Amino acid sequence: MRVLGIDPGMALLGYGIVADPETPRALTYGVVSTAAQLRPERRLVFLYEELRRVLQQWQPDVVALEQLFFARNVTTALAVGQARGVVLLLCGQFSIPVVEYTPAQVKQAIGGYGRAGKRQMQEMVRLLLQLPTIPQPDDAADALAIALCHLHHLRSPWIKESHEQAPGPG
Repeated sequence: MRVLGIDPGMALLGYGIVADPETPRALTYGVVSTAAQLRPERRLVFLYEELRRVLQQWQPDVVALEQLFFARNVTTALAVGQARGVVLLLCGQFSIPVVEYTPAQVKQAIGGYGRAGKRQMQEMVRLLLQLPTIPQPDDAADALAIALCHLHHLRSPWIKESHEQAPGPG
């Protein structure tokens, strides 16, 4: 199983692909960076094209996306929402299911505490993926944490049980 974690943003969109729920390993990670001087529609096209390449190359089974929360800066929240729209559009085009997690859910799953600090989270990502250094930039580390959060939820006995007991079609 390949999980693509995405930390959405207009300036920097972090991504990370993690495979194997039993012993997770990072396949790739990085950011898609857009130039601030570009018009918003051009930035969105660039995000679309770059993320499309990632999807085509790595063919993830699921995309784990950070849920949008209301920030103090409305402009930032709108830009993040626009970047999320690009992600959702691409996932729809590729027929890839999307799961969403709040920042607190990610922190709880990875750091064991819903208010874990950024440095603690980055170090846990490094340890869980057995990486020699903390992934850089921060947006890539955050995306890996979101992917790991989904793998954590897949391993949860309650999650497995609820999927197994779900009624089938017809």
